Amino acid sequence: MSGVLVALGGNALQRAGSHGTWLEARAQMRASATVLAAVAARGGPLVLTHGNGPQVGALLREGEIAEREVAPRPMDVLGAETQGQIGYLVQTELSAALRRRRVARTVVTIVSRMEVKASDPAFRSPTKPVGRYYSESDARLLRKRHHWTMTFDGARGGWRRVVPSPRPVRWLEGPAVRQWLDSDLGATWIPVVTGGGGIPVVRRPNGLYEGVEAVIDKDLAAALVASELGLDELAIVTDVPGAAVAFGKPGERWLGSIPRSELERYQRQGEFAVGSMGPKVEAGLTFLRAGGRRFVITDIPSLARAIDGDAGTQVT
Repeated sequence: MSGVLVALGGNALQRAGSHGTWLEARAQMRASATVLAAVAARGGPLVLTHGNGPQVGALLREGEIAEREVAPRPMDVLGAETQGQIGYLVQTELSAALRRRRVARTVVTIVSRMEVKASDPAFRSPTKPVGRYYSESDARLLRKRHHWTMTFDGARGGWRRVVPSPRPVRWLEGPAVRQWLDSDLGATWIPVVTGGGGIPVVRRPNGLYEGVEAVIDKDLAAALVASELGLDELAIVTDVPGAAVAFGKPGERWLGSIPRSELERYQRQGEFAVGSMGPKVEAGLTFLRAGGRRFVITDIPSLARAIDGDAGTQVT
């Protein structure tokens, strides 16, 4: 299917150094929505996904503060909450931007579950940091009280909770959304799906699904969604204009249009950091190996030009 999935992240949702207020979020999304509306105005299927790290972090902190009066919610529930919160934000600002451009399209948020395997090794070795930093005494208490896995971050000098990050294997709402995109709705609806990588669920022996304490990588989830929907393009939006080799070092070079084999070579050479560009590159390569036509990494101001092939890192 000719269409694009845009995975929002970085400054598309929240500017670094902001206070995380709702007014700041609306202003930032309003700027992003202007660009997304320009993409939507061109027609064709457009699907959006987004991250939720800062928002989940805020809800975790709220739960800590209110714990004596309000029972904390598990990670899968927080994922559902942030899908609604951010989806509402995207719907509000993108709908307004579409109206300003006189584009008749409807933005629809879908609370999305992503199946993971209970046997995934990530459940035995949690690695994904969530929430804030703690002192050693607080970390010891939280281990005892909530059975959290805690890890020490030497660079920050604090302890942090880590949770499993299993690989996504199936998007449960995917077949329904694909039916919509294959119909006349594909030209008018803009679905917002699998926020934060999707709500992690496992299939129990009775065939029912149950949420688990985990976080799914949002970029890997975006690659899976784009493949399941049969879209031919995946655009991952971050806070830099593209991918680079020797990033932040002498000889730094930004990558433009390159073949998949070249990106794979740079990946094998360790050019992309695990905590930043690495997951995005892995997601893009996963998408291309599954049959996708083109993968783009760019920032929000360059998105429309990147989809046209005139900006960002273009991989085919």
